[in-house]
Amino acid sequence: MRRRTLLQSAAAATLPTRFAIGQGTGAGTNKLMRYIPTQELSVLDPSWTTTQVSITHGYYVFDTLFALDEHQKPQRQMAEAVSVSDDGRTWDIKLRDGLTFHDGERVLARDAAASLRRWAARDVYGQTLNGFVDSFGSADDRTVRIKLKSPFPLMLDALAKPNGMLPVVMPERLANTDLTKPNTEMVGSGPYRFLKNEFIAGAAAAYEKFQGYVPRNEKPSWASGGKHAHIERIEWKIISDSSTASAALQKGEIDWWEQVQPDLLPILRKNPDLTVTNFNPVGFFGTMRFNHLQPPFDNPAIRRAVRLGMNQEDYMSAVTGNDSSIYRACKALFPCGTPYGEELGAAGMTGDVAAARAALKAAGYKGEKVVILNPAEVATIAPFGQVTFDYLKQIGMNVEMQEMDWNTLAQRRTKTDPVDKGGWSIFHNWWLGTSFSNPAISVVLRGLGAKGWAGNFSNDKIEALTADWTVAPGDDDRMRLARLIHQEALDAVPTVVLGRFFILSAHRKGLKGLLQGTAPFPWNLSWA
Repeated sequence: MRRRTLLQSAAAATLPTRFAIGQGTGAGTNKLMRYIPTQELSVLDPSWTTTQVSITHGYYVFDTLFALDEHQKPQRQMAEAVSVSDDGRTWDIKLRDGLTFHDGERVLARDAAASLRRWAARDVYGQTLNGFVDSFGSADDRTVRIKLKSPFPLMLDALAKPNGMLPVVMPERLANTDLTKPNTEMVGSGPYRFLKNEFIAGAAAAYEKFQGYVPRNEKPSWASGGKHAHIERIEWKIISDSSTASAALQKGEIDWWEQVQPDLLPILRKNPDLTVTNFNPVGFFGTMRFNHLQPPFDNPAIRRAVRLGMNQEDYMSAVTGNDSSIYRACKALFPCGTPYGEELGAAGMTGDVAAARAALKAAGYKGEKVVILNPAEVATIAPFGQVTFDYLKQIGMNVEMQEMDWNTLAQRRTKTDPVDKGGWSIFHNWWLGTSFSNPAISVVLRGLGAKGWAGNFSNDKIEALTADWTVAPGDDDRMRLARLIHQEALDAVPTVVLGRFFILSAHRKGLKGLLQGTAPFPWNLSWA
């Protein structure tokens, strides 16, 4: 039975081409906050892409059944209560009362069930869960019922995942659309409404407080707890040039710049009207991803040879402006500082260029062209490509750098063609540490082939060990299995981790309540 009628957006204003100084901000008003995200927003569906800017947008518009707190423990968010059958095969998740979508419709259990079904078909952790699921359904309007073929003890960890593709709840009719295409209609139940009429792809976006959102009573903690939206309107402005962004922040034309380029930190720190801070205590991990389908990186010996001579100090100093206080080496494929983040990869990454050159020759490299896709406008990624370009030339590879914007790169990395037909060999990015902190969630290690992350890395042994890890009875067993996965991945080299670093943020001093977490959350913020 049809129960929904799409309502037209109430917003009809056009986003100004340039923000006016002091427009609605400052002491005594919570009308407006103006923000520069790390890159342009093109994909709006946070359950369809791993791109961080889409995930940030997703936290504005949508909510999730569970969310991680500051101790990285799953907490109830849209869920009011959870019960599990004695045999561990039936999970009932009761929704909080009063949950409402932005189109005025009540959030029902079948919306959540359809949303989980959509997410689990695409997300890496979701696909792991999906292997255990018999059905995502509902027992009544407020109770999501998940029936399993066999127990899945990590259910709450999966449903609370903070990065990658988010398990957000959307209306059933949107969740049931074509899985091969991202949704463009943004109807969520989160603290902010997306203003479709003001969206300019690659340039600007706007959000307004959703008056129908009912926050939880708990103190906010990362993505969990009470999401109180104090600021009535938030405008995103894409400014790819760092100097222009810095000037706009200092003049009061914008209020919060998510990621500051390191060479601009000294001048911003001296400004008495600004605060420079680190909202992400976990840190970011740079990665280099290979195309495993095409030569030369379809050969694991060549991948190992390339990794051998890489020097993490080169990458970290390039992306942080030589500020050693905000980076550290990390020769592990799980994040250093987490339970599985043991530096088991030191022997395979010595920084010895001569040894790498010899190993490359021994591996059978025949001069195949290597194409690096590099997002020139993303200051926290582009330096990685430049370091790799110089390094690969040193070890004797035939290398070409292709500069482009991030959205073009995100599209190109899905291509499976040879490099002479528009394909690629290498691209770089970074991940929040929580994005790959365990075997099931780590898209950079999983061997899912075409169903996994860009690069088509396939490894049945990693997948079998990961399946064992998800049902392991205790921490000791999970640690043993994680080490086996780690060792196999070090041999197969799906990805090279470039080190751990922090990207600092800057905002107007009058902006208070900035929370730490895995994304620049908009709730709890207010103007002093």
